[in-house]
Amino acid sequence: MSGLKILFIQTFIYGLATVLPRMLSFLLVPLYTTDGVLSSVAEYGEVSVIFSYFVLFNVVLAYGMETAFFRFFNKEEDKNSVIGTSAISLIISSIGFFIMALLCQNQIASFIGIDIKYINLVIWILLLDALVIIPFAWLRATQRPVRYAVIKILNVVINLGLNLFFLLALKNLAIKGSLFESIYKSNFEINYIFIANLIASAVTLIVMVPFYVKIKYVFNSNLWKKMVRYALPVLIAGIAFSINETFDRVLLNYLLPEDIAKTHIGMYSACYKLALFMTLFATAYKLGIEPFFFSHANTENPQKNYAKILEFFVAFGAIILLSVVVFVDVLKPIIVRGEAYWEAMWIVPIILLANFCLGIYHNLSVWYKITDRTKFGAYISIIGALVTLVINILFIKTYSYKASAIATLVAYAIMMLLSYYYGRKYYPIPYNLKKIGLYLVGSIGLSGLSFYQFRGNYIMGITMLIVFLGIVYMSERSQIKQMLKK
Repeated sequence: MSGLKILFIQTFIYGLATVLPRMLSFLLVPLYTTDGVLSSVAEYGEVSVIFSYFVLFNVVLAYGMETAFFRFFNKEEDKNSVIGTSAISLIISSIGFFIMALLCQNQIASFIGIDIKYINLVIWILLLDALVIIPFAWLRATQRPVRYAVIKILNVVINLGLNLFFLLALKNLAIKGSLFESIYKSNFEINYIFIANLIASAVTLIVMVPFYVKIKYVFNSNLWKKMVRYALPVLIAGIAFSINETFDRVLLNYLLPEDIAKTHIGMYSACYKLALFMTLFATAYKLGIEPFFFSHANTENPQKNYAKILEFFVAFGAIILLSVVVFVDVLKPIIVRGEAYWEAMWIVPIILLANFCLGIYHNLSVWYKITDRTKFGAYISIIGALVTLVINILFIKTYSYKASAIATLVAYAIMMLLSYYYGRKYYPIPYNLKKIGLYLVGSIGLSGLSFYQFRGNYIMGITMLIVFLGIVYMSERSQIKQMLKK
């Protein structure tokens, strides 16, 4: 259990680095959806489309080098060479992108359909975020989760504080003759959102400057080629993941009639945030588990630990799924303030389950990462992306964002099943399928009953939740008691 204990400690700290900042930024959803902050649901939809492109370009600018860094940092004896090579690679590629993007910003704005006044801010943010990829990866690889957490939290606190200042306080402070009058502009809310993001990213890079000061700038071309070969499938998988995660907003923008597109995107994006609890859990788990996979790959019988890890993940994820579904109407007015957004509530259980499947997929992906078969990750992700694109393209015009939600679920479920299938062939892990299946079927079935048959009936919902918690406890009581003792 020592390996699992280390995993849970790291996951808890990385969870703080992910959950607390996300919970702080989560406050931006009720801020943006409060009547009078943004001018309309459509305006929030426009912000959502721009952030969708952020996700895609962040993946492209990282080009899998973060995962390659983890792999070769644990594999190579010369750690300084790995650090220097990956850092130099990211610096050159990021600055190259920045220059080209600035020169072509008019063409980019026209091609992706984003107002030119936002493009300049987006390009600067992408550059700053790319330059902290390797420093953050180094903190994780050298097991410095506390520093990692503090910097991540600082970033979002600054972002949140500036959003509150620009969107709520500045207008009232901008009285005639004051300093604030010179920086206040009416109908400038979307710009303020990205200015806040830009300042937060700049502060994060400044905090990370000591990393760039003390590293040895050694570039090993042979090592770089090996890292790029390893990273290329990760890049392809990342692009496919970004398509699965956020590209549906872009497709909604292109395929729906112009007069309703941004409004539907705004409703969809706001209600999508109610699935954040599952996303937070899966993300925190992934951050803790990825270094664990690599560092324990050569220990005696690591498959046993990997199997137990997935079992725990499914148990916790199933509880989160059912809990959020039962209390979704309590959370709704707290998180999504404007009633104009609530039309899209139908998607919440679908997106929760989709992100649950994605979390399981991340756990199952251990087999191709530690056996250096990352190309399978790319293949599986491409299949998922194709499923997402096909379902969205075929059905958005008829079913709007409902098609997007179902496409996300189908894509992640297929990816999960494919990873399990090929994992059995190349790196068999003794998963307890009966127990995992019990948790999955039980939570999905009870969630469906709660949302579609007994929605708003909290006596029934809470009863279902208590019953399910009892099932999990009875199944895991020996492990829970053992962990509590340790």
